[in-house]
Amino acid sequence: MASYAGVDLGGTNLRVVVADADGNIDGSDRREAPRGPNGLAVTEAILESLREATDAAGVDPTAITAVGIAAAGRLDLTEGLVEPTNIPVGEVPLRGPVSNLLDTEEVYLHKDVAAGVIGERYHAERNPDDMVYLTISSGIGAGVAVDGNILGGWDGNAGEAGHLTVDPKGRMDCGCGKEGHWEAYCAGTNIPEYARLLWDDEGQPETALPIETEGFTAVDVFENDDDEFANHVVGRLADWNALGMADIVHAYAPLVVSVGGAVALNNEARVVDPMRERLDDLVMTNVPEIRLTSLGDDVVVEGALASALTGGTGDADYGR
Repeated sequence: MASYAGVDLGGTNLRVVVADADGNIDGSDRREAPRGPNGLAVTEAILESLREATDAAGVDPTAITAVGIAAAGRLDLTEGLVEPTNIPVGEVPLRGPVSNLLDTEEVYLHKDVAAGVIGERYHAERNPDDMVYLTISSGIGAGVAVDGNILGGWDGNAGEAGHLTVDPKGRMDCGCGKEGHWEAYCAGTNIPEYARLLWDDEGQPETALPIETEGFTAVDVFENDDDEFANHVVGRLADWNALGMADIVHAYAPLVVSVGGAVALNNEARVVDPMRERLDDLVMTNVPEIRLTSLGDDVVVEGALASALTGGTGDADYGR
């Protein structure tokens, strides 16, 4: 019986699943994302994770018919590699080494957010042709489906919504080196620095936040909901998130925006609800349904698997 695999190379975790032709998962492997010391070491970690997942599924790696690979970073589809966003190792070869291990040419590469929208469409009770998967996590990005087509762009790098400019004053530097980007303010890794900027703006008011300590994180901001300054920070984050969401709606006219990523999944009332509440005042077109992904933090690996099952398209009717 044919087997299929999905790979999710994120900044925090590396996840692999192996499933049958109906998408039932027979084996998996999850480990911390490899840190290097170079791209080839990351590739080898992916191959080892594939070996572990196929072993858990009771199949030989060469029994895999197709594999979808989702990665956070800049893709090079011509060379079949990725420059990861949060793993400082340069280029990571993907297509060639994975194809050699599994003995298949059906290796489909996607940005992590594109895999997210593939997973959402594949598993949705309604299969909307126009929808967005938005992740708010250590970074911000969007996978987009328009008229039933997953937008990849000529180089596979469409969907960098986190690099939409939301603040023309550019007070926060993005990790990409540019200024004023949505991600620079609202990505989980950047929230502490933004809170420090606001703290200085407000004259360094008293706060329960450990704002001057090295261990200060976004979790502290969202958990201190009885702290006046923490609530001020959350309110400003809500402003930027609503502007970013409005830009996505105007650009792509989705019927549904499915939201994932650790920042959103762990703080729906403080991150997602304000976008729902404010969008009608910001958008001149139809306002979409905004919902949390029902797939949780499995959405990207499930999308990578759905890509393998559907010949890279994510179309739930593929091959039926």
